Amino acid sequence: MLKTFSAKKEEVKRKWYVIDAEDQVVGRLATKAATILRGKHKPIFTPHVDTGDHIVIINCEKVRLTGRKWSQKAYHHHTTYPGGLKTIIADKLRDEHPDRIIKSAIWGMIPHNRLGRQIMTKLRIYAGSDHPHSAQKPEALEIKA
Repeated sequence: MLKTFSAKKEEVKRKWYVIDAEDQVVGRLATKAATILRGKHKPIFTPHVDTGDHIVIINCEKVRLTGRKWSQKAYHHHTTYPGGLKTIIADKLRDEHPDRIIKSAIWGMIPHNRLGRQIMTKLRIYAGSDHPHSAQKPEALEIKA
């Protein structure tokens, strides 16, 4: 008789990965990162358990967008005040907060619930090439362009 396997959060062994975002297309980078954050690359994947690994993304200001997205893609957020919808173009967002481009792309691929918010805590994004997580000995993860 076969039984359905369900991972327990105590059984999950988490690894650390570092991704260099220099000259990477945002969507390709985000899909790979979302897959690893969610844990779908592991054979013990269970949809209702956080089985994913930690990801550190460096050089996020050197990421690429295809076509004319730098001048046309708009990011929206609301201040929760009446009439508080704010819009910013990708080119200006890269200058002010380069990490938000990648973070919003990855958040769009993660479940929008409690589990998704817990998964996003394992994502760290840095504009420069150095990060404070060297003590965790992250493995370099190559993304094919």
